[in-house]
Amino acid sequence: MARPGAGDHRGGARGRRHATAHGERRPVSVAHLNQTLASWSPAQLGITGDTLEVVRAPHPVLATEGATVDPLDPVMVALASDLVATMRVSPGCVGLAAPQVGIAAQMFALDVTGHPKTRTCHGVFVLCNAVVIESSRQEKGREGCMSVPDFTGDVKRATRVTVTGVLPGTTDHVTISTDAFEARALQHEIDHCNGQLFLDRVAGAHAVYPRKVYQ
Repeated sequence: MARPGAGDHRGGARGRRHATAHGERRPVSVAHLNQTLASWSPAQLGITGDTLEVVRAPHPVLATEGATVDPLDPVMVALASDLVATMRVSPGCVGLAAPQVGIAAQMFALDVTGHPKTRTCHGVFVLCNAVVIESSRQEKGREGCMSVPDFTGDVKRATRVTVTGVLPGTTDHVTISTDAFEARALQHEIDHCNGQLFLDRVAGAHAVYPRKVYQ
């Protein structure tokens, strides 16, 4: 998932406060973090990731449901590291799924640290075989995507979700309850793993907009 607009403003540590668009500081919820996930680091994968090419619509892999993965498979562990590396060098990118690098697999990387709409934040992590098991209260919000670089769109998504998945390189099942922007980003990436783009969820052409700046 790419944030609408220009630049990558995810600077700073996995902190408790983030800057708003007006330069103010807003509190970030840490009370209900999954501590296993919040303490996870890409270094635990034990491999340095490569930067991969991001495919763009209408590439057929983006419309293909990803296969369930074995999180202990060395190929999948390497892919997890590659997703993080590619996400980090892509301006404005807060999430990247395996289909976006041409691999139809149920895996994605996420990091909403520093985004002004973030409330609950688990920092950077990668999940395999993630599923939304609970959601509530739909709200419309603007979304962008690295695989749809020329457009953004208004998409209705749940504002609070509970998601289960497995950390790569482990058999650790984690359950995440989160809200606001992290919840939206999770749903966006899970859609990618199921062969859906945000364009598949907009209400119509009137809810799609040319991206003004993408750097």
